[in-house]
Amino acid sequence: MQAFERARSALTVTSVYFDYDKSVIKPDQVSAITENGNLANAYANDYLTLQGNCDERGSREYNLALGQRRADAVKQRLRLLGIPETRVETVSFGKEKPRELCHNESCWSMNRRADFVHAWR
Repeated sequence: MQAFERARSALTVTSVYFDYDKSVIKPDQVSAITENGNLANAYANDYLTLQGNCDERGSREYNLALGQRRADAVKQRLRLLGIPETRVETVSFGKEKPRELCHNESCWSMNRRADFVHAWR
């Protein structure tokens, strides 16, 4: 488990970012998924939770659905890397957990994301 903790703390990217109102994985975000997927492949006890997030625009209901689509898109890409579906959970926080609180595109772009949470089980 100590080796896992060291590897987890060495991750350079723990989020995948999305364009406005989109849940399609952008080419420049694939490496983040690959890096996190490689960790999960290296440790069979590494279980992932993918947390979908949105910016503040849009209704609560719409953003919860969009956040779920974002988390599901990352999960699908992890399956292509060989991560069993049983080791990946998804949840949407919609616009409830912003990373940035200002009201402009630079902040909104940081809030349109799916976060990786690795846990040893």
